[in-house]
Amino acid sequence: MPAELLLPSPSVPVSRTAYWSRLLPPLAALACVTRIPSFTRPLWNPDEGYLAVQARLLAQGGELYETVVDRKPPLVPWLYEATFAVTGSGTLAGVRVLAVLAHLLTAALLASLARRRWGDRSGRTAGVLYLLISVGLNPEDAQAATFEAFVLPCTAAAMWCADRRRWGAAGTAVACAFLTKQTGGAVLLPVLWLYVAPGARRGGLGRLVAGAVLPVLGAALATDPVGFVFWTVTGSGAYASLTGSELHVLARGSVNTAIVSVACAGLIAPVARARRAPTADLWLWLLASAGAVLLGLHFFGHYYLPLLPPAALLATAALRVLPYDRTVTAVLTSACVCVLFLTWGVLAPRTDLDHARRVAQAVSSRTAPGDAVLVWGIHPETYWLADRAPATRYLTAGLLTNYSGGRDGGRVGERYAVRGVWTVFRREAVSAALVVDDSRGKPYGPERVRGLRRLLSAGYEEVGTVDGAVLYVRRG
Repeated sequence: MPAELLLPSPSVPVSRTAYWSRLLPPLAALACVTRIPSFTRPLWNPDEGYLAVQARLLAQGGELYETVVDRKPPLVPWLYEATFAVTGSGTLAGVRVLAVLAHLLTAALLASLARRRWGDRSGRTAGVLYLLISVGLNPEDAQAATFEAFVLPCTAAAMWCADRRRWGAAGTAVACAFLTKQTGGAVLLPVLWLYVAPGARRGGLGRLVAGAVLPVLGAALATDPVGFVFWTVTGSGAYASLTGSELHVLARGSVNTAIVSVACAGLIAPVARARRAPTADLWLWLLASAGAVLLGLHFFGHYYLPLLPPAALLATAALRVLPYDRTVTAVLTSACVCVLFLTWGVLAPRTDLDHARRVAQAVSSRTAPGDAVLVWGIHPETYWLADRAPATRYLTAGLLTNYSGGRDGGRVGERYAVRGVWTVFRREAVSAALVVDDSRGKPYGPERVRGLRRLLSAGYEEVGTVDGAVLYVRRG
C-alpha cells in the first residue's frame, strides 16, 4: 500500500463523510494485514489459554472470583465467554477477529483525535503509524488476543472523549480500561490533565467521576464484591515484587524496550528534531503508560502495547511542523520495520505450543471427557487443548507458589502463595483423575512444594512421562 495513497500531500479539507469513507477502508485493510500472523496458530501464549479455560468454566456455570479466579478484571473473560457462545469454545478465531477490530478502532480514534487538532493529513498519519507499529513486539505479545489488545481502544476512547469535553463518556472509557486490565486506569491522569488544563472550561467533574466509578461498582456487584477487590487489587502484593528475579526481569525489560525502540524507529527522529513540543497531555499519556509498565515489575512484552497509541500521536504532532518528506520517510521506515515483525510472526517457533499439545494429547488419551485433571505448571492451555475440566479453580502453579516472571526460587513456594489458596486447593485437587507434573525442573516442582508432594504420595502413582511432564493416576 503506497504511502502516497495513505498520506497525500496537504490539500483542501474534505467533508467528514468523504474523509472517513476514504480513510477507513485502507485502515481496515492495514489492520487485517498486520494481524495475519495472529491466525496462523491456535494459541500464542498462556494468557490466551487461561482466558479460554476461564470462558469455558463460566459458560458451564462458574462464578468469577469464586469458582473461576485470576488476578485480572472481568471484561476480557466475559468477552471470551460471549464469543465462545457464538463460535464455540474450540477456536479462538472469534476473539482474534475482535482483536483486529480493537486495533482498527484504536487507529480510527487516534486519527480522529489528530485530525481535530492538526488537520486531515495528521489524522491519516496517526492512524497509519499506529497500525504499523502495533506489531512491534515479540509475536506472542503483539499477535495474541489478550488484555492489552482490548485496553487500547478504551484508553484511546478516553482521550478522544476528554479532548471533546465529554466527561461522562471519558470516565466510562477509563472504567472500561481499568476493567480490562488494572493498569489501563493510568489513562485517568491525562484525562484529568485535560480537565484542569489552562483555558479549559470547568464543569462536568461529577459526570467524570460517576462515569469512572459506577461501571467498576457494577462489575464488582455482578461478580463477588469481596473476591473482586481481593483478586484485582489487594491480593497481588507478592507478585508485584522484583525479589527473586531481579536479573532475569531487568534483562527482559531491556530486551523488550529495545524491541519497542526498533518498532518505533521511524518515529524517534521526528520527535527528537521537532522544533515545537507536542501537547502536554500526550506526553503525560505516554508517561502514565510507561509508569504502568513499571508498576508490574515484570516487563513482559505485552505490557508495552499501551505505549504505542500516545507514541503515534506524539510522532504525528512532531511531523506536522517538519517538511512533508519526513512524514513519508517515517511511514516508509515504519512499514519496513512492520514487515520484519510480520515475518517474525509467521516464522516464530512454536516450542511451548508443541509441548502443550503433546501433553494435552496424553491427558486426553488417559482420561474420559467427564474427568477432572490437575496440570501443575504454567501452561493452562493444556486444559483447553485436551478439552478437560481443571480439578481446581487455580489454573496455574503461579497462584499457589508465586512462580512468575522467571523467578529463580528466592520467593517461590507455598508461603509466597496468594493468601488462603492452599486450603481450597487441598480440598479440590483430590478430585483429579490425572495429575500432570509439568514443572520440568522449575522451582515449583514437587520436591520443593510440600503440599503437592503430599497430594501425590497420598493417592497417586506415576504412570509415565510426556515431553518431560510426569503423569500420575489415582491409585486403584
